[in-house]
Amino acid sequence: MRLSFADEMLLRNGCSGVTGLAAVFTGEPPSLEEVRRRVAERWTAMPRLNQVLHFTPGADGDGRHAHWAVPGPFHPEEHVLDAHCELHELWARLVNRPLPGGVPLWRLFLVPGGSAGGFALALVAQHVLMDGHSLTVALRVLMDGAGPVRTTGPVPRPRVPLAVVARELKALTSPGQILPLPSPDQAEPSVAVRLLPVPTLRAAGRHPEGTRGATPNELLTSAVAGALRSRFGPPKDWPSARPVYACVPCDLRTRENQDELGNAVTAVRVALPLGLADPVARLRACQEALRAVPERAGVHAAVLFPLAESVRRTAPWAGARLTGRGGRPSYMATVTTTVKWRARSTTFQGRELVHMAGLPPLSRPGGAGFLLMQTPGACALTAVCHLLPGSADRLADGVAQEIDTLARTAEPGRHAGHATAYRPGR
Repeated sequence: MRLSFADEMLLRNGCSGVTGLAAVFTGEPPSLEEVRRRVAERWTAMPRLNQVLHFTPGADGDGRHAHWAVPGPFHPEEHVLDAHCELHELWARLVNRPLPGGVPLWRLFLVPGGSAGGFALALVAQHVLMDGHSLTVALRVLMDGAGPVRTTGPVPRPRVPLAVVARELKALTSPGQILPLPSPDQAEPSVAVRLLPVPTLRAAGRHPEGTRGATPNELLTSAVAGALRSRFGPPKDWPSARPVYACVPCDLRTRENQDELGNAVTAVRVALPLGLADPVARLRACQEALRAVPERAGVHAAVLFPLAESVRRTAPWAGARLTGRGGRPSYMATVTTTVKWRARSTTFQGRELVHMAGLPPLSRPGGAGFLLMQTPGACALTAVCHLLPGSADRLADGVAQEIDTLARTAEPGRHAGHATAYRPGR
């Protein structure tokens, strides 16, 4: 089976490509065998989780051709493992370490909760195998009383005017710049997780007054812009006058294929409003920019992806160039992702879900990723950076501070809660 264009783009972007999602529960942890039995029961029949990535000699950019194979079902003993460390340590250990091949590129870890008690189930995968939505679907299927995934056929795409396509192509090819870094040799991966008070997030979203307010995506993107301005200064302090782009992932699934596993996602580039000093003005600018994201993502799905597939089939060397471009930090200095847990069930073998925390993929030196994971009673922000040591902590604190400032502006005089550094089981 051929890789899709999205799969191959994620395979060839020059990054480690590990992504993850952890569900944190209260109570005594189950045994590893209990988890393996649940995984075998619920996941064995899901084709994507049984696919193995194979390489053969080819005529593409690096002389290798990648394809999917299904030699047989996965073995829970190989894929469901004890973490032997707490969640923040697991994220730091895995973020820059690709999973070994020869078997399907995912692992599920049973993670101890440390002194706070509880436990976590942490699913990690190579992004070439699964996107963030796929991780949520897979974990949802493990929950008590969960129904099976629904599989469907291809989803039809609408016609798109040529002028709209041309406008999006121009947006995709506009030059940008990386996050300030003295030298790529000084960059190292870092990960930070912050638990954000739900009332603070809700209050921050009440901008502008008298409107629908800000969506979590708009709020996160503007908060990242504020954190970058606070950390690196206004545009005049940056190495060049080029825009700093955030890539906003957009799920291309519809009601007809919402349980599809794999990579049914694109990313739309949005210039961050670093020149605006006022947090509310930055939020409004991001709201205006992100309002066009669904339409722009539709152009990718209906025109650009099929066109890229055609180029890749007829001229593999050109396809390799196309797929390698997207991982450059100058193309996407940051990635801002929001995910909402929509499953009805919130228990695993009777243990109650407390919150979830994601692991965005690591970028090349000069880039950063931010993921806001929402569950009914909690929000967790994860920052992943490939910058100077400790940058993830500083940027995560900056994003949390920006959200806190917006909350105070929306509700003057009201004390907003503060983000807390992640502790397992909280």
